[in-house]
Amino acid sequence: MFTPILMLVTLTLPYAVSRFLTIWRGDRGCERTAAAIGAGLLFLLTASGHFTQVDAMMQMLPAWVPARQALVLATGVLEIVIALGFFSRRWRPYAAWAAIAVLVGFFPVNIYAAFVHAPMGGHAWGPVYLLVRAPLQAVIVAWIWYFLVRGQPRPWRA
Repeated sequence: MFTPILMLVTLTLPYAVSRFLTIWRGDRGCERTAAAIGAGLLFLLTASGHFTQVDAMMQMLPAWVPARQALVLATGVLEIVIALGFFSRRWRPYAAWAAIAVLVGFFPVNIYAAFVHAPMGGHAWGPVYLLVRAPLQAVIVAWIWYFLVRGQPRPWRA
């Protein structure tokens, strides 16, 4: 159960530090940048699992999915690309939309993994883990939406 806590701390700590420094120094901080840094660090953290726990991640996918190892590695690369996008002001809007799409798109895999008790990231708990995982992913999507998408022009229309 440590992983969801680590994920939330990784996501929110840069923002919290930025807010603290803003209050302490009395100057204006950059909430959007701090929130983006947290999201980027989170995606780097989650991407690392795609390279360090390949076998466990492969077990999260149904057996009928072809090239499961390649898919696990490719999605790790995708998460790194999204993370790097969060660190660039130019690519941040694209990264935000891509992150939301990935989180929504990956959720069915989390459902499957919970029902087969995959030994990765808490899924071994079974469907009960979805009571943690679903709200966690909703918080991450809401964070990205609130700080990085809301009020911004869609990048493909700008």
